[in-house]
Amino acid sequence: QVQLVESGGGLVQAGGSLTLSCVASTRTVTTPFMAWFRQAPGKEREFVGTINIWGGGTIIGDSAKGRFTLSRDNTKNWVGLQMNSLKPEDTAVYYCAAGRGGTTQNDYNYWGQGTQVTVSS
Repeated sequence: QVQLVESGGGLVQAGGSLTLSCVASTRTVTTPFMAWFRQAPGKEREFVGTINIWGGGTIIGDSAKGRFTLSRDNTKNWVGLQMNSLKPEDTAVYYCAAGRGGTTQNDYNYWGQGTQVTVSS
């Protein structure tokens, strides 16, 4: 069982930056990827990005390209989501997930509780 804990959410003005953190309780062979998804009120959960914790390769979702980057520190089982040039439409609950990789929720077995990001205009 992998437990994920997110942190770093909060209120930020449009154009600002925020870094989200996710710490995993352990690593398994079935969870080589850690990803971020987000869900705004009344909307479907959306893929933000994913990172291979061993090789460091990333896939970034269309809404985040050019503004968000993922990084990891395997010594701490930590994955970060650096968000720049934030827009009000980035307002959502951001979830960390661990799994086999991919861009859909079904590709991930473990989920954190989420952290709220609110971008004011």
